[in-house]
Amino acid sequence: MGVYKMDESLLTLSKTLKGPIYYDDSTQHQTILRAYSTDASVYQERPLAVAIPKDVADLKALITFASSGGVTLIPRTAGTSLAGQVVGQGIVVDVSKHFNRVLELNVEERWVRVQPGVIRDDLNAYLKPYGLMFGPETSTASRAMIGGMVGNNSSGLHSISWGDTRSHLLSANVLLDDGSEAVFEAVDEGTLFSKLTLTNREGDIYRAMNDLLSNPVNQEAIKAGYPKPSLTRRNTGYALDLLGDTTKPFNFCKLLAGSEGTLGILTEAKLNLLPLPPKEIGLLCIHCHTLIESLHANIVALRHHPEASELVDKYIMDFTKGHPTYQYNRFFIEGDPEALLMVEFRGETLEEVAAKANSLRQELRTQGLGYAHPLITGPQTNLVWDVRKAGLGLIRNLPGDTQPVNLIEDCAVSPEDLPAYITDLQGVLTDHGLNASYYAHAGAGELHVEPLINLKTAEGRRAFRSVLAETVKLVRKYNGSLSGEHGDGRLRGEFIANALGKDVYQLLQQVKRIFDPSGIFNAHKIVDTPPMDKSLRYEQDTSSIKIDTVFDFSRQESILRLSEKCSGSGDCRKTHITGGTMCPSYMATREEKDTTRARANMLRQFLTHSSKANRFDHPEIKEVMDLCLSCKGCKTECPSSVDIAKMKAEFLQHYYDANGTPFRAWVIANFTKSQQLASFFPRLYNAVIHHKALSAVVKRMLGFAKDRSLPDVGDTTLRKWVKKQRPVSQTGTRGRQVYLFCDEFTDYNDVSIGQTTYRLLTALGYEVKLARHLESGRTYLSKGLLRKAKEIANRNVRYLKDIVTAETPLVGIEPSAILTFRDEYPELVDKELVADAYKLAGNALLIDEFLAKEMESGYIQRSRFEGAPRDIKLHGHCYQKAFHLVDKTAKILAFPEGYRVEVIPSGCCGMAGSFGYEKEHYEVSMKVGELVLLPTVRKTPDSILIAAPGTSCRHQIKDGAGRKAYHPVEILWEALHKKEP
Repeated sequence: MGVYKMDESLLTLSKTLKGPIYYDDSTQHQTILRAYSTDASVYQERPLAVAIPKDVADLKALITFASSGGVTLIPRTAGTSLAGQVVGQGIVVDVSKHFNRVLELNVEERWVRVQPGVIRDDLNAYLKPYGLMFGPETSTASRAMIGGMVGNNSSGLHSISWGDTRSHLLSANVLLDDGSEAVFEAVDEGTLFSKLTLTNREGDIYRAMNDLLSNPVNQEAIKAGYPKPSLTRRNTGYALDLLGDTTKPFNFCKLLAGSEGTLGILTEAKLNLLPLPPKEIGLLCIHCHTLIESLHANIVALRHHPEASELVDKYIMDFTKGHPTYQYNRFFIEGDPEALLMVEFRGETLEEVAAKANSLRQELRTQGLGYAHPLITGPQTNLVWDVRKAGLGLIRNLPGDTQPVNLIEDCAVSPEDLPAYITDLQGVLTDHGLNASYYAHAGAGELHVEPLINLKTAEGRRAFRSVLAETVKLVRKYNGSLSGEHGDGRLRGEFIANALGKDVYQLLQQVKRIFDPSGIFNAHKIVDTPPMDKSLRYEQDTSSIKIDTVFDFSRQESILRLSEKCSGSGDCRKTHITGGTMCPSYMATREEKDTTRARANMLRQFLTHSSKANRFDHPEIKEVMDLCLSCKGCKTECPSSVDIAKMKAEFLQHYYDANGTPFRAWVIANFTKSQQLASFFPRLYNAVIHHKALSAVVKRMLGFAKDRSLPDVGDTTLRKWVKKQRPVSQTGTRGRQVYLFCDEFTDYNDVSIGQTTYRLLTALGYEVKLARHLESGRTYLSKGLLRKAKEIANRNVRYLKDIVTAETPLVGIEPSAILTFRDEYPELVDKELVADAYKLAGNALLIDEFLAKEMESGYIQRSRFEGAPRDIKLHGHCYQKAFHLVDKTAKILAFPEGYRVEVIPSGCCGMAGSFGYEKEHYEVSMKVGELVLLPTVRKTPDSILIAAPGTSCRHQIKDGAGRKAYHPVEILWEALHKKEP
């Protein structure tokens, strides 16, 4: 079908669908198509179209269209596949947004019925009050969806005790290639006979599959070709060996699990549930001198029946050093091990856990395995497991174009064969001159081995193919499985015949033809796949691409290299139920284009392939960046530290260079100037912004939302007020001086908070000074006017570099302003000021952080505060979360005797500076706030104080919940004995 004819057909189709479909040349459609051209694999291929079906009727319409139009449908949920399962030229069918309901729960029989877009961890949060859980637990469980888990037969780190998805899939509602719906479930002989007599499409499939499985020649081929029966990680091809097991009821679910959406479209799944595991948990962390030593330790560990046995190698551990989040997870590591084996035990008591761990520890010591064996218990085990789960993203922090690749990471052998298999595999890699990272499921016999290959070179692409080919031979040698849990997709499908034998491969092709003779379901995956080294994400050397930037990206090598660090693992697709900050726009819209992943991929694609002199000058980049709130959650929560806020600011500057700076962006960037002017006429200004008609005019002129209130200016400025204060000689706290950073928001809008901060510090014995400096530059940074921000940063560093020290720190009130010194300044200032900027950054402290240090050091005594019961709920600012400073605020608020603090498990408040003012962003702003923060505040009794250090956060709480939120210094000031006892 020609391009124009297909577009006409897709236009006609779009009119029959309730959900949107994207396919044309408009900016929005092209943006969506590019966003769906990758997953977490090494492949990239733009789809023909992307459909977001709203219901089963939409799915049936898509099947009808595909059948008549000769195109294939590519079912997709979270898009975290590692073998290219959801990348292709067909119509991507994303069911993640609308097929996300839990349909039925039977607690007594322990099963749940769900739609395919339900997230695994969100499902378990729903099940937890009932004492139940869905067992399979991938490292991507915070965003992995049931549909994808069925498609890949996901297993995860507890599979040796909790099983894989196939073992828990009781029944499935599946749309067949004619649009009819079948329910696949366990059937007895009588029911099977009835199925064989059906005269519909379902009956055709049962009869054809019965003939295939009943053939003695086929039975022998299956028996000879599939991995040894004791191997639990077996996901190569279709599970004909398990489907043909006559000792168990016949159930097509065994075939469906691991079929990668190639046999039909799943609309519902009935899942077996497990009781929640014993409450106490312990991780015995076995430190080994060599990788092979850890694999022998694994064999010993399995004799002690652990819940999990997982491996992390030195590559991953080294990338936790200095990582903004994972450096805090290294507390349990002793020395410099080459490999760590994490062995989990559970029990009803800690004593029971310790006894199990000690038994293993004693045997390991007897056999001389491991040099350290610390046992980690309680909540700290989550920090240890997070290191393991982040492995895929962490190793993407490797500098240069030689990167770990998903290739042989899914091969599995029996655990007792693992030491010999890995030794042989290391030989193969050595012969190719390659290093690799080794991690994950030692207990199940499946190490994720990721060779370090430069796929941008012809030599690297040749190694990519030959390493897989030689590994297949090793898998056959040990009677293992080519794919253990990540599937075949288009990566390993080409080698299935080598792994299982040609006879079995022909049977797999036959299965595909039985279910899908026209190839409308995810064609060219598992069988009849394209060459595994075609349509790669990286097919050219980008080292010659030079992009001039305002920010210094040398630490990340370049802005292009930073965008390439996105592995596609989809950490940015978790929801507010899981928690965290990243990514608020996706949490609100549930659209792929609003993920950190889509933004990084869009930048990468255009920075690599653009023919324009200004490679940023593309509306598609603007489209994906539009809903980025610049919360900085991705800087720390993304394992690869893909800092989209920084890249968005850089993009905007260059985009404005080509297209001009919008009036509103200019006004917001120059916020300080407007507020400075307003401060000369505060009563008039405040009267105007509170006047219904006049404020409406102002909002309309600026493009602000009509329902958003505007900020007042104070009767005076903080600087003017401080100048009028009589100097106080201080001796109580070593006579220590602090420089109070008079940020642009506190100086003009939150003046009373600035005054309270000054009073509090003075009353506590500090000499408070205001140094000469400019605004922080935050408003310019947020709107992408980087060159102006750079001027401000340069001047501020020059003003402050000689007076701010560890003894005389710079203390700030507003997180978004003071943390600019820590975050952006060192990478924004001129080269000759970089060293000074880093020094200044080390001594620029948020007031909460400064007070916490002084309290911990004993310079501020608890006796200075009144002791009385007081409950506080705290919402932390996004930048605090990015710098792990929320706990500092919680500590200072809990410092007075009787004060109890609960941190609200909220991410971004949704205001994000000017974002929440802008009329086209207001709805998303409020949706973000309504995820956790605003409902929590509304439910909070008036007797409980709401604390929020951020000015935008307090504004959102006021507008969205009608409550006053207090800055922490206001609460401490009220608690302070105004005269020292």
